[in-house]
Amino acid sequence: MKTKILCLLIGITFISQMQGRDIKPFNDGWSFKKPENLPQTLNENWKPVTIPHTWNAEDMQVKKNIFYAGEAYYKKTYRPDKSLADKRVFLRFEGVAATAKLYVNGEFAGGHEGGYAAFAIELTKLLKYGETNELLMKVDNAPNPEVIPINHTLFGVYGGIYRPVELIVTEKINIAVTDYASPGVYLTQQNVTKQSADVSVKIKLENKRKEAETVKIRTTIYETNGNIKTQKETSVKVLPQGRQVFTQELAVKKPHLWQGLEDPYLYKTVVQIELKGQIIDEIVQPLGLRHFELRAGDGMYLNGKKTPMYGVCRHQDWWQYGTALSNEQHDADLAIIKEIGATTIRFAHYQQAERIYAKCDSIGFIIWAEIPFVNRVSTQESGNAKQQLTELIRQNYNHPSIYVWGLHNEVYTPYNYTVALTTELNDLAKSEDRHRYTVSVNGYKVVDQASNLNADIQGINQYFGWYGGEIKDVEGWATGIEKNFPDYKVIFSEYGAEANIDQQEEVVGEFGRYFSQFYPETFATKYHEIHWGVISKHPILLASYVWNTFDFATPVNTQGGVEARNMKGLVTFDRKTKKDPFYWYKANWSKEPVLYLTQRRATERENEITPVTVYSNLGAPQLFVNNVEIKDYSKGTTNVHYIFNNVKLKDGENTIETKITHNGQVIEDKIKWNYSAKNKQSGDGSTPVKRTEEHVGL
Repeated sequence: MKTKILCLLIGITFISQMQGRDIKPFNDGWSFKKPENLPQTLNENWKPVTIPHTWNAEDMQVKKNIFYAGEAYYKKTYRPDKSLADKRVFLRFEGVAATAKLYVNGEFAGGHEGGYAAFAIELTKLLKYGETNELLMKVDNAPNPEVIPINHTLFGVYGGIYRPVELIVTEKINIAVTDYASPGVYLTQQNVTKQSADVSVKIKLENKRKEAETVKIRTTIYETNGNIKTQKETSVKVLPQGRQVFTQELAVKKPHLWQGLEDPYLYKTVVQIELKGQIIDEIVQPLGLRHFELRAGDGMYLNGKKTPMYGVCRHQDWWQYGTALSNEQHDADLAIIKEIGATTIRFAHYQQAERIYAKCDSIGFIIWAEIPFVNRVSTQESGNAKQQLTELIRQNYNHPSIYVWGLHNEVYTPYNYTVALTTELNDLAKSEDRHRYTVSVNGYKVVDQASNLNADIQGINQYFGWYGGEIKDVEGWATGIEKNFPDYKVIFSEYGAEANIDQQEEVVGEFGRYFSQFYPETFATKYHEIHWGVISKHPILLASYVWNTFDFATPVNTQGGVEARNMKGLVTFDRKTKKDPFYWYKANWSKEPVLYLTQRRATERENEITPVTVYSNLGAPQLFVNNVEIKDYSKGTTNVHYIFNNVKLKDGENTIETKITHNGQVIEDKIKWNYSAKNKQSGDGSTPVKRTEEHVGL
């Protein structure tokens, strides 16, 4: 009881002394304009906006190559109280794409290059306290050979201040705010077992007073119930010059380990700076104690326990919102990923919202985080790639869910430059964080590709049957890796096929129609059935990642009957429809009951005798066609795959129904098919394409 009362009092103390660091949202009261209506005076025709905001929310998503990429402007007035004159004042932008320059009362305050990492700018000396100040932000998302990504080819770089902005006020002695916009506190864990764990806490302090000061650093690790697990106090002298680094070592006895989705236990780490009995600064960070180990030819071991790596990739943009998303939208994406049964996520191809990483910590996903060094090489991006990797690591160092840092994706020539830069990026990642893996990714079938052997893990993107060959070629490829590269850590980092839910084909072959305007959902379903059937049997592939969870914008391409859209998602761009392959993975991965009939949108049937496919992770289901039970089935590529053969349809509407009893309850699924010999088409045999505004963005 005394412990609980003490913790309550400590909590009250935190609240009463938080004046040392004040963090407030800074998202309201902004105005925006593009240069086409920008007069010389910058005083007219401004449009009020609320941050997050992007000017490409629609034009990047509806038609090929019509989007605006270039300069635009944001402005806001700010009247700081006179009491802040003796403080430090910062603005922290979580994401501005792609380059930014901030002016305060016409004077340049600072800038940033790169659209996906946070950055912080100090305003202390530029502000007029007790008066109205004008902030002007110039933003530019035009392709730039010096800033990665250097083009809009793989995905669009939505322009704008598209993530939240914070106003941060600190005392003159404070934990660093401008250390690449990191927390200024780094938690390193070693020797993690069920018996103990060693935690090293690195704190970066700054002193803008005229004299040195002795302060007390207090680090406290709290359990979820508020009890103190361990604590360390250190008195240090902070000089008035430069940034100083102090380290504390803490031992955690009998730790509650972070065990992914099974048990994502998080401690809370609070670092406080105390001066003359007053708390003048405080940072709170998550601490999940865990140990990742990838074993070649075997798999992932989390705290010594083998853990399946069922993976999906995620692009952050939404239909009609672009990248200017709310916390609720980020949470909705993670809820869908959790529903499918994924255990790991590749956040491609850039640093994503801070909300995402924090939620993954608490949900228990195992995360791949990477920088946007993708697709093409300019030979001018070296410095920016290193900057963005440093930002990615420092800003996300304390998230226990992250197991690997991604260095590049499908960059090749000139080989000497690319190999050298990847090697430098790997060395940089190891100097910033020697406790996590690194990965680089190629798009070739081979493991020993020249530009891709300079990281801990070899990621391979390959689309058998989509960009070439046949779907079944994936089997020989995986077998070849097992035979020829048994000691390599290999991850199947991307695979997938486009699926337009408004295009269907009753019978599909082994090869997709890349570069055509016909991307039937049924082909993608077959593609994923074969691929997961192979992946699940080949442990040489330590993890695999479906490309992609959601459809996303590709503003320089038009394929599959929809402009500016990549439709490899398992879920539509608007998040309203989960495609058949979504339920394929849910049946194979999820612990939730799944009973699902495929081809539910391929309603117009051309074959009187046809198979019917059911996904069931509950055992063999019953199938009824027009109330007649069909018992002839075979197993497909995995044990959830049931194919009922030689089903005969009648002319007109047919009711297809599947049932199974689970825990005393009947679970069922039902669809309707319309059969007519007249449905037989000439040419590709597809059913008519039906488009709706909801899904194709027309």
